[in-house]
Amino acid sequence: MHIKDIDLNLLRLFDAVYRTRNVSRAAEMLDLTQPAASQGLTRLRLLIKDPLFVRAGGGVQPTPKADRLADAVRSALATLEQALNESVLFEPLQSRKVFRIHMSDIGEGRFLPDLMVALRRQAPGVRIETSPVARGEIAASLDSGRIDFAFGFLPTVKDTQRVQLLKDRYVVLLRAGHPFAGSRRGGQALLDALRQLEFVAVRTHSDTLRILQMLQLEDRLRLTTEHFMVLPSIVQATDLAVVMPRNIARIFAATDNYIIIEPPFPLRDFTVSLHWSKRFESDPGNRWMRQTIVTLFSEG
Repeated sequence: MHIKDIDLNLLRLFDAVYRTRNVSRAAEMLDLTQPAASQGLTRLRLLIKDPLFVRAGGGVQPTPKADRLADAVRSALATLEQALNESVLFEPLQSRKVFRIHMSDIGEGRFLPDLMVALRRQAPGVRIETSPVARGEIAASLDSGRIDFAFGFLPTVKDTQRVQLLKDRYVVLLRAGHPFAGSRRGGQALLDALRQLEFVAVRTHSDTLRILQMLQLEDRLRLTTEHFMVLPSIVQATDLAVVMPRNIARIFAATDNYIIIEPPFPLRDFTVSLHWSKRFESDPGNRWMRQTIVTLFSEG
């Protein structure tokens, strides 16, 4: 086989399938139909003389040949992407670029207000679209360009470029006047006393549920929701308590309607980072937005 026989789009398809382990998902990322993606894989298999991917539960698994090709293909595509983008300038005041960002609802509340104020001043034509994706798809979505950045505590997301923005920890938020509010206990005594409380938790923020499980407080869980931002109104109207990040809890507690308790939880400390793809690291717009975000939010 000679390099002249290879269509660049076939390499892009190979890379997308390798990353997602799913032909349908790869086709969606590349704006292809399922039949077109399947036909492209067939062409590549004939050229490479290897199956490349075999069916597996819920998708496909790469062959040893595909594993050996993956890094070289990824590197070649990244090099070409950078070369094509090097001459492109990004002018914030004139740009109409759309940046798509993965973040949770609590991340939107924490980061978007300050970010939008900065963009209004520095890049008034730039648009932001939040686009949450499943954690298992974040790295592939960054590499495909489906999203430009991902904010959050994302320890399971690998193979991305990242920078730490801030450190945070999990605390308990209660309504002001809650019977537990006058507790002066600390340390293990405070952890033991949490059995007096009933909790509301967020399904998508799994570490809050893990903390309750590790403390054997699952039987004290009365409500599980999908989103954080509904919790303050629930906490204020009830005696339910919520385990949540301190940076967000402090915003609510500033209204005098809530109080914060800081038990010595297991897993209580975590970091929030900004993630992006190495493929787009040299893109001027991506670089400008990274610098803007780090300037606004980095504690370091």
